[in-house]
Amino acid sequence: MESLTTLKKTDDFERIYREGRSGGNRLFVMYAAEPEPGREGRLGISVSKKVGNSVVRHRIRRLIKECFRLHISEWADRDYIVAARKEAVGKSFGEVEADLLHLGRKISVYTQPGENE
Repeated sequence: MESLTTLKKTDDFERIYREGRSGGNRLFVMYAAEPEPGREGRLGISVSKKVGNSVVRHRIRRLIKECFRLHISEWADRDYIVAARKEAVGKSFGEVEADLLHLGRKISVYTQPGENE
């Protein structure tokens, strides 16, 4: 898997919520499901208006995307939805990255580099 494309359709979000594995921690809730046959993994990000204004929400989105981009080879080929919680506001990239990787391990979709070798 080289990159995750964007997940946008409501039907796709609903399918992942219904069929996928989920887990949460202090900053995020993550859902992961097998992609539809013939498709590569995709990433959907949900940041509610309750989290903050558009500048805050987009910053959180960028941090999430960057974490997935940097660790793309360790993420299983799945469809993901990451929903941000209010506690994610103002967190550094390192904190966001640590929490996302923790969630991936928690729901068994992230492998440490070298685990599969």
